[in-house]
Amino acid sequence: MERDRKSERRSDRKADRKNGGFLGEVAELFDLPADIVAGLPRMEMIGGRQLYLERHTGLLSYSETRIDANTAVGVLRVKGSRLTLMAMTAEEMRIGGRIDAVEWVGAEEE
Repeated sequence: MERDRKSERRSDRKADRKNGGFLGEVAELFDLPADIVAGLPRMEMIGGRQLYLERHTGLLSYSETRIDANTAVGVLRVKGSRLTLMAMTAEEMRIGGRIDAVEWVGAEEE
């Protein structure tokens, strides 16, 4: 009986970790936002003219009508016209132009 409970608790902990429970616990312990602890990308749109993306992992394609940025959860695709890469560092990028659509390509389903 005791052995079954221990096994069940181990399974529960594994499931919690798999579902982000462990990272959620760490974020709560240190009073940090969960997205930062998990390394999730963060984006901010300013009207339809600028997009700011944090925690990207590289630029995959670039043209005046489409920009693809790699992230930990999939590819962020920005579509529009006269798109330009206004600034880029190892983890941040700012895209300007007329932004018509932003979509996740190949992102994991939860």
